[in-house]
Amino acid sequence: MLNIIWISFFLAAFCTALFKLIFLGDQQIFAHIMEAMFALSKSAFEIALGLTGVLTLWLGIMRIGEKSGFIMLLTQGLTPLFSRLMPDVPKDHPALGAIVMNISANALGLDNAATPLGIKAMQELQTLNPHPETASDAQILFLVINTAGVTLFPVTIFTYRAQLGAANPTDVFIPILIATYVGTMVGLFTVAYVQKINLLDKVIVAYLGGFTLAVGAILAYFSSLPQQQMLEQSAIISNFILFSLVIIFILGALHKGINAYEAFIEGAKEGFHTATTLIPYLVAMLVAIGVFRASGALDLLADLARLAVHYFKLDDRFVDALPTALMKPFSGSGARAMMIDTMKTMGADSFAGRLSSIVQGSTETTFYVLAIYFGSVGIKHIRHAAACGIIADFAGIVASIALLVFRLKLCQPHRSHATASLPLS
Repeated sequence: MLNIIWISFFLAAFCTALFKLIFLGDQQIFAHIMEAMFALSKSAFEIALGLTGVLTLWLGIMRIGEKSGFIMLLTQGLTPLFSRLMPDVPKDHPALGAIVMNISANALGLDNAATPLGIKAMQELQTLNPHPETASDAQILFLVINTAGVTLFPVTIFTYRAQLGAANPTDVFIPILIATYVGTMVGLFTVAYVQKINLLDKVIVAYLGGFTLAVGAILAYFSSLPQQQMLEQSAIISNFILFSLVIIFILGALHKGINAYEAFIEGAKEGFHTATTLIPYLVAMLVAIGVFRASGALDLLADLARLAVHYFKLDDRFVDALPTALMKPFSGSGARAMMIDTMKTMGADSFAGRLSSIVQGSTETTFYVLAIYFGSVGIKHIRHAAACGIIADFAGIVASIALLVFRLKLCQPHRSHATASLPLS
């Protein structure tokens, strides 16, 4: 599957570029593609180099948490759930602790911590994989949950909106939280359908109901705060929780008489080795995405979507934010650049400006995560991982559009979209 996806990027780029050369007279198109190939190969190496320090840090901290026993404590609360979602993973296995830590970091909006913790979880799951080159059911479920993971505090998006002149930078908080929750649930249901997981199990229903109530409580609390207070509190809470865990791990090591420094070094060495193995996978995927984008194939998809919307006489305002939505599964930095460009061009408080912000916060870079996580353990056959991840992304995007349209209609039923700019929270 990954092979087909990778080849498709290049073939689509070549066909699009050839069309532009022959019929549109664009004599620079292949030069742009080659520039993108070289630029993205360099960028992939720089990303891997940047991940080296982060992986070294967080895998070192994780090793302290493992030896101090706190990772095991974190897993016990969710063991009843994961034992049903991932029946092939034994209770109290180290993979469960890494999964919990990764999901927590994603929820807190701490990408730099989430990626190494996710790689650690994937490596632990790989120790249980009877077919090392083929993704296991547990690995696929974890990856899909990760790519659609609920983001409770999208502080970075708030910051960009503030910098670009949004009247209320945090007015996308509620739509982002709802859309990312929808994407996560759809991703989970899709994988459960394929893997025949019984989601009507009483324990699973209880956990999902509890998570839903928790999300609702967070929504109720933060939506009641003034925008500046929301921004400040979400940033403080995210960083406080994560650093507190680091301190708890270290204190636990002291309590048990474990040499925390040596444990950190032991885990850090593993992080350095992992980072070096990622380079070829990152280069392969990012270069493919780069040529696909440079050829204009991505823009062509957006234009086709606009034509389809016009044909069915639907509201086409969301099409201006579609480049962000189309880029997000492929490249986080590319989607971020398109979000910023949309807000600069259309306005941070425009329909497209808000929608691009919601999409950026509610979906994940599926193909990047595929390359990073599966590449870190040498998986070549991804089975239904990409399809389920894309379905989750699509659900998050559709939810983002639906939420924004509904809120604008609810707040401004008699005003045109050109003047629609009321806050959404």
